[in-house]
Amino acid sequence: MSKSLIYGINAVESALNHDAENLVRVWIDKRTRNERILKLQPLLKTAGISCALIDPTKLDEMAGRDNRHQGIVAEYKSAKEYDENDLYDLLDRLDEPAFLLILDGVTDPHNLGACLRTAEGAGVHAVIAPRDNAVGLTPTVRKVASGAAELVPFMSVTNLARTMSTLRERGIWITGTSDSATKDLYEADLTGAVALVMGAEGQGIRRLTEENCDFLISIPMRGKVSSLNVSVATGVCLYEALRQRRPKL
Repeated sequence: MSKSLIYGINAVESALNHDAENLVRVWIDKRTRNERILKLQPLLKTAGISCALIDPTKLDEMAGRDNRHQGIVAEYKSAKEYDENDLYDLLDRLDEPAFLLILDGVTDPHNLGACLRTAEGAGVHAVIAPRDNAVGLTPTVRKVASGAAELVPFMSVTNLARTMSTLRERGIWITGTSDSATKDLYEADLTGAVALVMGAEGQGIRRLTEENCDFLISIPMRGKVSSLNVSVATGVCLYEALRQRRPKL
């Protein structure tokens, strides 16, 4: 396991609640009056995690001055990275239709963090992304995800097109988002085993990725802007899928 720093109250709190064995030590602003941080201190002690009170300037140096640490930074042993085999094992264990999110080359950590947070909230079973030319689970991603990075499996795959082909062979319908689609989101059937594909910032999904989709859909745009930020578009699509997948009363 490699070690990295995570920062921000939500990220550290989530790691403590869901992955405490991988928390090595925590540093806290010695002048903090934040109630959530103060409540975390005895919990960290009970979990046997070293906790030091330090000057806030030291926290600034750890997190980087462009990152808001909110008065708390932790050293974290990054858990085993998930890959294709883990994805297929997860699918074999599901007792309900698969609900997956595929991110084709998202490079902005803020966007990935926001996508993970939305995916976890919508009940997505796993998020899949290519290993190359895409951002991984960086400290910024974990902070923006507000705990979702420890909850929703993030599968980093070596060959996205091959993984998509295997998913199709397993009976999972793959629906990609594209401005050139002839059907919009609200005409699509997103029930059953499905994987939604969202493209990278600016360029959208790549040609080979698009060729491995069963369907293409677009998000209706009624204003003057031509497209949405990838994390916003992901939220729109995932929650339409969730609406369709709710049990009918």
